[in-house]
Amino acid sequence: QVQLVESGGGSVQAGGSLRLSCAASGFRFERECMAWFRQVPGKEREGVAVIATSTNWPDYDRSVEGRFTISRDMTKNTVYLQMNELKPEDSAIYYCAREPGSAFCSRSQQDFKEWGSGIQVTVSS
Repeated sequence: QVQLVESGGGSVQAGGSLRLSCAASGFRFERECMAWFRQVPGKEREGVAVIATSTNWPDYDRSVEGRFTISRDMTKNTVYLQMNELKPEDSAIYYCAREPGSAFCSRSQQDFKEWGSGIQVTVSS
């Protein structure tokens, strides 16, 4: 059974940093897309960053490019999202997601089949 468990969220002041982790179990990283999405009440879930585990190829939403870094650790079966220079508009629930069997990754939520339960990130001004 696939499980994705997020950790590392919390509250931080604007300009600060957080690192989110997504520990995956029930499979081993081989060939899939792993992504971070975020959602605020009343808005659609948006894809923040995605990485292909087989090629280590990352892609970012324009709003976070240059501030966020997605990475994966094949030995720990974990994906990370390093978030720097955080802004109040980065506040959201962040979700980890997996699209199995793919090396060509999108940031569209309909492409992702497996999801974590989410973790809150709050950035105060």
